[in-house]
Amino acid sequence: MRPRTTSSVSLTAMLGTPVTDAQGNVRGKLKDIAVATGAEAGRVAGLVLKTRQGLQIVPSNQVMETPAGTLELRSPSALSPLNGDENYLFLQQDLIDRQIIDIHGRKVVRVNDVDLEWLGHGSVHLLRVAGVEVGVRGAVQRVFKGLLPRQTLESVSRRFASRAIPWQFVDVIEVDPARRVKLKIEHERLGEMHPSELAEILANLAPAEREAIFTALDEEVAAETLEEVEPKLQKALLEGMDEERIAGIVEEMDPGAAADLLSELSDEQSEAILEEMEPDERHEVEELLEFHEDSAAGRMTTEYVSVPVEGTVADGVEALRLFDGDAETVTDIYLLDGDRILRGSVALARMVLALPGSHLSVLAEPRVLSCPAEMHQSDVAELFDKYNLRSLPVVDTQGRMVGVVHSDHVISFLLEKL
Repeated sequence: MRPRTTSSVSLTAMLGTPVTDAQGNVRGKLKDIAVATGAEAGRVAGLVLKTRQGLQIVPSNQVMETPAGTLELRSPSALSPLNGDENYLFLQQDLIDRQIIDIHGRKVVRVNDVDLEWLGHGSVHLLRVAGVEVGVRGAVQRVFKGLLPRQTLESVSRRFASRAIPWQFVDVIEVDPARRVKLKIEHERLGEMHPSELAEILANLAPAEREAIFTALDEEVAAETLEEVEPKLQKALLEGMDEERIAGIVEEMDPGAAADLLSELSDEQSEAILEEMEPDERHEVEELLEFHEDSAAGRMTTEYVSVPVEGTVADGVEALRLFDGDAETVTDIYLLDGDRILRGSVALARMVLALPGSHLSVLAEPRVLSCPAEMHQSDVAELFDKYNLRSLPVVDTQGRMVGVVHSDHVISFLLEKL
């Protein structure tokens, strides 16, 4: 059995290469390379040739590289017309100069070239995509192609460091033959990314690609991502979506963030979205919309963990288990009396170290620090700085707890002022 051999070549170097039959007759020139999508993503499905009969495609296993650097057809009968409705990704047409998502680097990059590999095993030669070149080397190869001999160009381009992303780390925003943007991104990969990373990617994409990604996210991930982007981009992401879909996303958002979002929309659109929301979530958001956006209540979330003032550590743990909000934001357990008046708070770390039967009132901080709902956000920020707070409960005029301002809410406000 002959050993397997591998040789590398760039897409730029291959394009325009003459393709001959076994007798040496030129049958066409390489116009593009078709790559499979879906389960076989990355496999070279065929080579697109420009022939006298128009564009034709031949399976990659029917083509081999010759020592002279040309391409040879095993069987001319393997050529078939390219109809234009094939579900392929065309490397030159759909990838070069386009923005892609580098999943490994969590960023958007532009493709300058594509690295390919010939795999030889005996008389069989297969072509596969190895990665995409996003650095200067790929740009040099493209700019000087045709101006310099191939060997000279390869020598010059090698002077520049390669910045190639392996194909398995590339998620392509592909375009189908009808030129509609569609997505070939594994949803589990998107789910593994931090919402702030997704937000940064969305901010760096063109509108059509941005819409393709955002609409592919499930409601929970979409909600978390929406909370990370600027109001202007929030509105752009929601354009074209129906109110029912938007309502599903808004229901998954932190109520405070949801209220901020709806306040940026027109009254008509905001009302239409609220109408589609579940009653409990709608009530929470409507309450927050009544507060001024520059107030403590305008910055707070209504999602927090509370137990009766006579509760025990076991009660606090159970309340945590039943908490529907973002558990990562919980820093304190709040003690409320029968009228929901704030009577104390217990740091989460302190509660976890105590015995299950311990009364939370014994573990509570000696002094409960809170702020009125109407307090200006600048004054709230000063309290966080003065007392080095992680969170601050917000109370109404009767002392009843209505929400919590977290440190990240304050940081967002301070960043807006920069």
